[in-house]
Amino acid sequence: MIGLIKKLFGIGPKADFGAVIANGGIIIDVRTPGEYAGGHIKGSVNIPLGNLQGQMSKLKKDKAIITCCASGMRSGSAKSMLLSNGFKEVYNGGSWYSLKKFEK
Repeated sequence: MIGLIKKLFGIGPKADFGAVIANGGIIIDVRTPGEYAGGHIKGSVNIPLGNLQGQMSKLKKDKAIITCCASGMRSGSAKSMLLSNGFKEVYNGGSWYSLKKFEK
């Protein structure tokens, strides 16, 4: 039960985002287009959180996905949404700026 709670809230060991990206994972930035235009990770895909449900068919369910936003709140919601729609490997990367060191 505790493991499930930790998994739901993203508590516990962090994923090796560098390895996830090196193995073909993609970064989805769920901020607004205006926020994204103000700075983003090269190679990331901008799908605002409000549009994610309608864009899921364009994503591969068997590909690793790292979500990011400004602080980690919207990306956490995006992660939950993706997992509940059958995506297998989804990580909340938190702030886009904290992932910048992994850009392609």
